[in-house]
Amino acid sequence: MADEHQFIEDGLQRSQINEFFEDELGRAGYGGMEVAKTPMGTQIVLKAEKPGMVIGKGGKNIRKVTTELEERFDMDDPQIDVQEVDEPDLNAKIVADRLANALERGWYFRRAGHTTIDRIMDAGALGAEIVLSGKVTGARSRVEKFNRGYIKHNGEPAENVVDEGQGVAVMKLGTIGVTVKIIPPGATLPDDFEIAEDADAPEVEQAGASGEGVEDLLADVDDEEVPETEPDLPGDDEDVPDADPEDVIDEEVVEEVIEADETADGDAAETAEPSEEDEPELDELDEDVESEAEDLVAEMESEEDDADDEEEE
Repeated sequence: MADEHQFIEDGLQRSQINEFFEDELGRAGYGGMEVAKTPMGTQIVLKAEKPGMVIGKGGKNIRKVTTELEERFDMDDPQIDVQEVDEPDLNAKIVADRLANALERGWYFRRAGHTTIDRIMDAGALGAEIVLSGKVTGARSRVEKFNRGYIKHNGEPAENVVDEGQGVAVMKLGTIGVTVKIIPPGATLPDDFEIAEDADAPEVEQAGASGEGVEDLLADVDDEEVPETEPDLPGDDEDVPDADPEDVIDEEVVEEVIEADETADGDAAETAEPSEEDEPELDELDEDVESEAEDLVAEMESEEDDADDEEEE
């Protein structure tokens, strides 16, 4: 048989054994099981609220259950160990069966749900959730949820930390499914954190904590000696031998005068600046303008005199 088929067969057998224990040990407060295969046979650990009822008088009931497992499920030498549940209100399977029985006896679903989840939280649970699905009040089915505290719905904590149990309430209108999820007290969750009250935190020095003003802070900065840094030039990292002071020659700036060559008269003429002779004589122009202005003024005065003589006549 392939490995995939073997896993399916093991899961199906486990579910059938769990249903068998629910039917046979329901009155004893069946709280779940753990199955482990050993070289000596199959070891089954049963959790029950009343271990005495599971074992029976003189072990009669436990022998009956063992024989039934060998015949119905073809198990080799099953060994059953019965353990008592310390706190039934923290066992999801037991709580789900209790709630289903309360609904079958006629309890109103809201009262039954709130009472059950309050008992779970009073027992010290970190969180709990109850889901009722089915025809709780009328002809139409619906889902009712009751939440308290903190609960995980997915991821590894939901599989390993959260205790989940199911129950079924058979009513006149139909069946009601009951699902209970409980996070037990003391469970370690990946998002837990602790605050250390006695931890010594290092003191942080803040600038200006002593009441100094901005000007004082700037003055302190100015007073500090800032080392002068020279820019790195290429080749600074190389080792350069120190020069002798005697070998150092004072550099002098020598001005060279370039005289135009007589053979380059044409080029010199293009680049030479215009001489004073080529510039127009401004004084002569000013004298011509003044003479013209005087002639115009004289003509205007003569015209005014002629006009005055005509008016007098």
